[in-house]
Amino acid sequence: MSPVSLLLNILWIALGGFWMAAGWALAAVIMAITIIGLPWARAAFSIAAYTLFPFGYMAVPRDMVTGRDDLGTGPLGVLGNIIWFVFAGWWLALGHLVTAVLLAVTIIGIPFAWAHLKLAGIALWPIGKMIVPAE
Repeated sequence: MSPVSLLLNILWIALGGFWMAAGWALAAVIMAITIIGLPWARAAFSIAAYTLFPFGYMAVPRDMVTGRDDLGTGPLGVLGNIIWFVFAGWWLALGHLVTAVLLAVTIIGIPFAWAHLKLAGIALWPIGKMIVPAE
């Protein structure tokens, strides 16, 4: 991780990134408790880690990385994302949007607001995504 990414990640945690990562982790724990929600819990835990340290990483479709389709990138992934959206995606996206608006009011918060907007999009449709280094 570059020094700039490290600095941005430290500022990110202090300016609200920790709370949104905690929201993702809470969603993952709730899904894991239900047993049937384990596939969603796995995705939510990986995105919780990404939410904690978003600078220097990016979310991409898993089939672009692996070069092949799997359950998460096919029709079952679409169904999983619809279920995710109904039960958890909309409120995580709303949390990211509210935080983005609050951060965008300040000049220093604009890059962080932009990162929250990207995370809001991921919150709506997380199944089939993979977190990879930005390099």
